[in-house]
Amino acid sequence: MGENLEVLKKRLADIGQLHRAAAVLGWDMRTYMPPGGAPARSEQLAYLSKLTHEMFISEEMGILLEKSENECAGIDPDSNEAKILRNVRRSYDHAVKIPTALAEEFSRHTTLSEDVWTRARAENKYSDFAPYLDKTLDLLNQMIQHLGYEEEPYDTLLDMYERGAKTMDIEAVFQQLEKPLVDMVRAIAGATPKGDNSPITGDYPSYKQNKLTLKVVASLGYDLNRGRQDPTVHPFCCGFSRDDVRITTRFSPDRLEPALFGSMHESGHAMYDQNIPAEFDNTPIGGAASLGVHESQSRFWENIVGRSLPFCEFVLPLLQETFPVPFESCDAARFHRSINRVHPSFIRVEADEVTYNLHILLRFQMERDILSGKITIKDLPEAWNAKMESMLGITPPNDTHGVLQDIHWAGGMIGYFPTYTLGNLLSAQLWRSMRKDIANPEEHIRKGDFAPLLDWLRENVHRHGSRYFSRELIPTVTGEPLNPKHFLEYLQSKYSQIYDI
Repeated sequence: MGENLEVLKKRLADIGQLHRAAAVLGWDMRTYMPPGGAPARSEQLAYLSKLTHEMFISEEMGILLEKSENECAGIDPDSNEAKILRNVRRSYDHAVKIPTALAEEFSRHTTLSEDVWTRARAENKYSDFAPYLDKTLDLLNQMIQHLGYEEEPYDTLLDMYERGAKTMDIEAVFQQLEKPLVDMVRAIAGATPKGDNSPITGDYPSYKQNKLTLKVVASLGYDLNRGRQDPTVHPFCCGFSRDDVRITTRFSPDRLEPALFGSMHESGHAMYDQNIPAEFDNTPIGGAASLGVHESQSRFWENIVGRSLPFCEFVLPLLQETFPVPFESCDAARFHRSINRVHPSFIRVEADEVTYNLHILLRFQMERDILSGKITIKDLPEAWNAKMESMLGITPPNDTHGVLQDIHWAGGMIGYFPTYTLGNLLSAQLWRSMRKDIANPEEHIRKGDFAPLLDWLRENVHRHGSRYFSRELIPTVTGEPLNPKHFLEYLQSKYSQIYDI
């Protein structure tokens, strides 16, 4: 294209390599780093944050970006070059408002905060974590003041994960979801399951679970030549390039569901990253359209596919081979009913599809209240428990099962949670569109032939990288903006077949 754009792309690639080095350190911190390494790791990550921020907001970078924009004036707005410049301009205009010292301190602090959270969660000591969360909130408020906002401060944090989204947009989504979901939960609570719905528990050694989950995610299409799986406290996916995308999971000795569906969830993220075009790798269009779109991929494989009856028919022989007890006497229909039990639960990542979005609504409301000062950090556990009781009718027995269960606030990711609900909604909307293009996708799932599904996602979602914002991509792929009714129809159809409702 132009000389200035080529220089810009090279310098952005250099910054990208530093971000990737930081990501490796972050992955190690959450998997294999010894507990005593946290202070030194916080300094390492803080330095990389400082270095990348200084490089990106430098006067030289600003001049180079402006010259590149002038050089490319008049090019096709849908070209890769135009999309790169749009994304860089947006990121630069945001980053240049944040003082380097603040970016550095945020990285240093959240690294230490995650380390403290890990111990506080294990020991049920919210009081140990509270001061760190308080400082996180202070640092985020400083960022908001530098970045500004149009309607309310939460908009600024939400925009970090879902570009262009507003708090009022998310509120409107939940207004469409809350009553139908609450009504469905109540209807199911008073209904009788169609057939045996007893939970399936047993003795599940971690090494056997690991072998099983690796077989499952590989069958879905997760390329283990370019990925791996490791245990961690809170499952996540982390990529250092499209050819090195790693997942983690959490094993429970007497329950298979957390690891099985956690691995499927994270492999959905990983397959998105692995299938972004090679020419986009380490460029400003080499990521996802948004975190909501990213979550649609994980929730698609975890729920739309993984909790379907056809998938149960596919996976049952693997379960029987790996764990003869209790699966030798189990059929696919019973397993399907067991993994789709609807009941209020304390832990978000283990919640059923019907109640899951109520967990997100709780967090969305609490984040806004924390940010506005309606809830203090000291009173957060009590406020959390009160909302759990009002929304789900249960009260956590301790803070480990309540306010301490998620890593997001420890990592400074306030504004992230709504993307989970957006991903849920979009997964159902994508499934509806996919079914128009693929004849009998359920039969492909039943046979373990997942390639047509992954190919469809690759063609319609993955290949675009971050060329488009989610509000541009979703109508292109599905023919309409994000529409909660498709998710509600999916739930109604599925659970009316499991329960007498």
